[in-house]
Amino acid sequence: MKTKILLLIAIITMSFATNAQIDRSKMPTPGPDPVIKLGEAKKFSLDNGLTVIMVENHKLPRVSATLEIDNKPYFEGEIAGVSDMMGSLLGRGTTNISKDDFNEKVDYLGANVGFFSSGASARSLKKYFPEVLGLMADGIKNSQFTQEEFDKEKKVTLESLKATEKNIPAIASRVERLLVYGKKHPNGQFTSKESINKITLQNVKDNFNTYYRPNNAYLVIVGDINPNETKELVKKLFSDWKKGVIPVSSFPKPENVSTTEIDFVNMPTAKQSEVSIVNSIDLTLGDKDYYAALLANKILGGGGSARLFNNLREDKAYTYGSYSSISQSRQTGVFKAYASVRNMVTDSSIVEIQKEINKIRYQKVSEKELQDAKEEYIGNFVMNVQKPETAANFELKIALYNLPEDFYANYIKNINSVTVDDVQNAAIKYFRGDKARIVVTGKGIDVLKNLEKTDYVIKYFDKEGNPTTKPAMTLPIPDGMTAETVINKYLEAIGGKDKVMDVKTTMMVANATIQGTPLVMKIKALSPNKSSQEISVMGNVMQKTVFNGTTGFSESRGQKTPMTPEQIAEAKSGNAIFSDLAYTTGKLVRIEPIDGKNAIVLKYNDTDIYYDMTSGLKVKEVKTVKTPDGKEIETPTVYSDYKAVNGIMFPHSIGIQNGPMSFDFKVKEIKINEGVSEADFK
Repeated sequence: MKTKILLLIAIITMSFATNAQIDRSKMPTPGPDPVIKLGEAKKFSLDNGLTVIMVENHKLPRVSATLEIDNKPYFEGEIAGVSDMMGSLLGRGTTNISKDDFNEKVDYLGANVGFFSSGASARSLKKYFPEVLGLMADGIKNSQFTQEEFDKEKKVTLESLKATEKNIPAIASRVERLLVYGKKHPNGQFTSKESINKITLQNVKDNFNTYYRPNNAYLVIVGDINPNETKELVKKLFSDWKKGVIPVSSFPKPENVSTTEIDFVNMPTAKQSEVSIVNSIDLTLGDKDYYAALLANKILGGGGSARLFNNLREDKAYTYGSYSSISQSRQTGVFKAYASVRNMVTDSSIVEIQKEINKIRYQKVSEKELQDAKEEYIGNFVMNVQKPETAANFELKIALYNLPEDFYANYIKNINSVTVDDVQNAAIKYFRGDKARIVVTGKGIDVLKNLEKTDYVIKYFDKEGNPTTKPAMTLPIPDGMTAETVINKYLEAIGGKDKVMDVKTTMMVANATIQGTPLVMKIKALSPNKSSQEISVMGNVMQKTVFNGTTGFSESRGQKTPMTPEQIAEAKSGNAIFSDLAYTTGKLVRIEPIDGKNAIVLKYNDTDIYYDMTSGLKVKEVKTVKTPDGKEIETPTVYSDYKAVNGIMFPHSIGIQNGPMSFDFKVKEIKINEGVSEADFK
């Protein structure tokens, strides 16, 4: 029955994929480059060092203010997380107003006021802005840090950390940063339960008094303002904010590995692998090859039309999406190509990502690819220029990076001046697939065997980035356990073998959706091996498969296809209602954890069947099939939410993964020994 369900799902998936095809190769013909008119920004500084940038925009009677404190990164060491905690506690009452009164006043004015470790923000209607900016200024200068609020925030932070302990993407990102930057680098440190428990209220106050100062700060005000009046308002509210001596930290410069390696983090509960090919880079906004680097990244992995996406998603169906990113920084930037992929194709995904990185390094991109990337960047730039806050943000970036005043006025010209040679040179310089860390966070028991076949050295790390040893690839099978004892335990778990053997017919109806469209799956079975299965979309039967015990067929869109001899033999050999009855001749291969519980894995022909070691219930099946081109594809089915029907336990939630598409079937009805006749199998 499982095989036929998978066949139906595959055909439905192909049908939807065919209907959803879009010609992505054609882009609209570009017109002439637009003339960019940047809004005028006015700037002044206070004696305490605070730099103020103002941009008028009178389209709406609203004003926003953003404070950005431009401190260089610093290492927090044993109290990592102290700056974030300080930012969370800002504005929870000041020397002039209580926390509740502050929040009530902000709500009454229909405004938004927020604080964070590197600044603050405020937004309101024009007529309330002076009062709202005053509240923001009060929080910035006079925040009180009480033991009560500190204890509350500490508890919330610890609960949040607990919630992410099993978040595999979060763990992958944390270990990746630590390995790329190093444990002693600000960007490599991370907040832990241990570091939070070491933070005291005095640490928070010291952090605020040391780093939250105006002499490294920028205040950006945008909206329906009178610049002269706003300047006087800012002077009145912020001139008494005392500047301080802000320490500058020194830390090791991140270094790439000399030879590409795999850094593996074992997560036994991972249902897919998080793969990143990453290296540190020296790239800063305004560098000579900055624009070429942006365009090279856009072509490689900057969206749904880029090379990585087309390869790993559209061509190989390894993932829902594969992308790359390049980040500039005044300290150290990062290039990364990444994807979340099925366990079975983890090694293949690495090969394909590396292939695309090497291709853009050693082969020039086409003129069309480059032109398409330019048009997309220019289009986004033009759209952003129309936003009132853009001029202020541009002025802020010019100040932060010491850029020429005409930097953004020449943006389109500089993008258009990039050549295919420039793109290749930037790729060679920044996309160091030959000196990269391939960080893989996944299920070792599923992926390490194939990773070991690659040419890369594999190093092992725990989820906090500490070096560790290779994880155990299996658990020993208990003495005396056989395929027959496993199946007998399963039969007892679902109600007993006698009750199972009394079942002569079953009828099941289950619902799911695909791309928001409802599906209905109806399966009828008559012991020992007659079956009829159909999937309907919006009331129309899209696919039907019938086996009458001797022969059978599949029907899709009015076209009947007889079963092959191999399909007939497989249908005859099993039980249409309880396929597990045949598995007593299978082989126990390993014990594997699933969602924190151990499961015994029984192999029968081309399928691995997982039974919970405690309950005995079947929790998963993984069928391996070969495609026409010889590739092997795993199709997992997950069973859960067992409920009794006439004294026999049936799963009422069936999750099926077919390529990049997932189906979560919810069983709505099951009938035993009724609702089925011989006519259903003709």
